Amino acid sequence: MLILGIETSCDETAAAVVRADAPKGGRVVSEAILSQLDEHRPYGGVVPEIAARSHLDHIDALVAQAMEQAGIGFADLDALAVTAGPGLIGGVIVGVMTAKAIAAVHRKPLVAVNHLEGHALTPRLSDDVPFPYLLLLVSGGHCQILAVEDVGRYRRLGTTIDDAAGEAFDKVAKMLGLGYPGGPALQKAAERGDPRRFDLPRPMKGRPGCDFSFSGLKTSVRQTVEKMPPGPLSEQDKADLAAGFQAALVDSVRDRVKKAIILFKELYPHGTALVTAGGVAANVPLRASLKALAAQADLDFVAPPLKWCTDNAAMIAWAGAEHLRRGAVSSLDFKPRPRWPLDPDAPKSTGAGAVKA
Repeated sequence: MLILGIETSCDETAAAVVRADAPKGGRVVSEAILSQLDEHRPYGGVVPEIAARSHLDHIDALVAQAMEQAGIGFADLDALAVTAGPGLIGGVIVGVMTAKAIAAVHRKPLVAVNHLEGHALTPRLSDDVPFPYLLLLVSGGHCQILAVEDVGRYRRLGTTIDDAAGEAFDKVAKMLGLGYPGGPALQKAAERGDPRRFDLPRPMKGRPGCDFSFSGLKTSVRQTVEKMPPGPLSEQDKADLAAGFQAALVDSVRDRVKKAIILFKELYPHGTALVTAGGVAANVPLRASLKALAAQADLDFVAPPLKWCTDNAAMIAWAGAEHLRRGAVSSLDFKPRPRWPLDPDAPKSTGAGAVKA
């Protein structure tokens, strides 16, 4: 089963071909990805209109590159899969219209994929993780803990009540003048810093439930910067603040996930794995903390390779394959969606005390 995947939900334009019936390690036949970092760096963040125009300029070439690397033509494909949301709607539309055109011209089935589900199912692409498993989905726009019961079946145990962890990384990095993208820049600066120098809060730590909050932590960093002596921050000041922020965020996430593990084991006694996915899952201290937590709970810890933590098309192709195996195909009149929750029955926020653990 050969599937072409297309991803354009944010600031990476990507195409990939996946062989769904291949053994682990041989499933991704080809990948082509173009990052827009240089286009957005002057603005310190992703500008939606610039992103959409860049997707439009490059998507055809990236699809051609992925197909050429795979050594196949469109006639050889069994299906296409495309991110249909959630994301920046201009970019999503570019990918969806490209995929629809190819599917229509070559009479191929098409699967509309939830971008978050692409991340959620990536551990099955990389590691054959069996259902059910506990997932920490943590990225620039999302921060959730989910029980992954099956393809298309997700139960949200916790979510952020304000900002996503990746957004917090980016904004704190911008405050400290560390550059863009913020996550990698802040982690690098933190390696030189003392995390104990500044007393920063651990939002939600110790509270009931599995929800997150990062807004207060960002505010605390800003207030700390404002209290510093006048003039530019020294490189050591930046490093110490970066280290303190990163340590506080990791501690907060660890506390929330620890509570989620208790709840997960009660609900799913046969679950065997703690999984993390999304761009922030590339953070080394966070991975180390989660790995130790999983070991204490007698769970396997699975984190996809770093290249599949950030946005990519291989995960979209794989999610499409998972749906195709179950006979699910989209009609060509489906609409791109700027919002698309994995658990449609979950409330907007579970609230600090709504999910007891």
